[in-house]
Amino acid sequence: MKKSFIYLLSCLAIGTTMQAQESVYPAKKQDGPVYIMNGTVHVGNGQVLNNTSIEIKDGKITAIGSNITPAAGSTVADAKGKHVYPGLILANSNLGLVEVSSVRATADAVEIGEYNPSVRSIVAYNTDSKVINTLKANGITHANIVPQGGTISGSSSIVQLDAWNWEDATYAGDNGIHLNLPSLYNRPNPYAAFMGMREPQGDPVKRGLDQIEEIKQFLRAAKAYAAEASHVATNLKFESVQGLFSKKQKLFIHCDVVREILAAIDFKTEFGFDIVLVGASESVQVADLLKQNGIPVILSQMHALPTLADDGVDLPYQTPALLQKAGVLFAINDEDGQHRGKNLPYNAGTAVAYGLTKEQALSAITLNAAKILGIADKTGSLETGKDANVVISEGDILDMRSSHITLVMIGGRIVSLTDKHKQLYDRYVYKYGLK
Repeated sequence: MKKSFIYLLSCLAIGTTMQAQESVYPAKKQDGPVYIMNGTVHVGNGQVLNNTSIEIKDGKITAIGSNITPAAGSTVADAKGKHVYPGLILANSNLGLVEVSSVRATADAVEIGEYNPSVRSIVAYNTDSKVINTLKANGITHANIVPQGGTISGSSSIVQLDAWNWEDATYAGDNGIHLNLPSLYNRPNPYAAFMGMREPQGDPVKRGLDQIEEIKQFLRAAKAYAAEASHVATNLKFESVQGLFSKKQKLFIHCDVVREILAAIDFKTEFGFDIVLVGASESVQVADLLKQNGIPVILSQMHALPTLADDGVDLPYQTPALLQKAGVLFAINDEDGQHRGKNLPYNAGTAVAYGLTKEQALSAITLNAAKILGIADKTGSLETGKDANVVISEGDILDMRSSHITLVMIGGRIVSLTDKHKQLYDRYVYKYGLK
């Protein structure tokens, strides 16, 4: 066992030397059993197991308990005094599609046109993005990669964050279609006059309702297309939304205020789709209706001002606890353009300060997110039979001050925690002789 532990330390040392090389390689497939011993295990479903060990074989969790004995010659990680968590899940992101938003050549999240259901975000996912490794270092192992722009943006896919290419990265391909609901409230552009732009004329609510009716007409036509015994010509746009009708895909509707949420619910009423709301900043006002219809919510950026002027200034912080109390399934997210998702655990930590328990907040970025994305049978919690997506932290993963991630496993593979931030830090420490 001692040799195995030394081997594990050498693996981590290799990751440190890679900083000097300024490159990070995906980990090799798990070779032999791995044991995480004597840690405080946060299952992800609200349970906390003290002094508990985990056995991992062939990328799967095969045993959890307090009486596990490591096999001879296996890899052992001593987690005594540390916290063990499921890999965190970023439920809505343009990770790998946008590197530097102000550099057009590095942005591939938006396609021309309004109706682009045939666009697949996964084929544009860049596994060489420098941003990805900064997320792994904060315990994030999976992300839902979402196209943007237009009315129907295309399909999203879930990726694991340690891969050579998009094929390797794909964890659940084309899991949902994304619809950007037209605005149903008057929100003038304060910079329009300064930039010489002309604001659209007429009632913005009526204009938005007319656009929603156009979307429904498109979906009705797609449904009629599916009912045809044969087609004179293949319609790629109609073909691309058939998963919504068969329930193989979910419809992710991006919206905010109450009247937009009500319009989103109407899509479930008419078409019977599995609906997920993204954003839904005023979802607490119709929480009972969301619970009644079984509609979950992916919250956007918590560290933001409320959507409308008469909303409470701390409403974004309170929303998770209010949804929890109402019994609505929700996930916490991080969509800040500066953080790029790496502050996901700290957003959940903020929700703890406003009413959630720590285990509820953890569920909001692990098991809840997995349920919403349709991957809870494989990940989101530390349970026997699930993929070994595991994070070890010396402190509370939700607390920016104490969290220190020491090990991350994706599918049983111990991945490198090196990122560009650490490389630059070490570069200038070396330059000025500070270490």
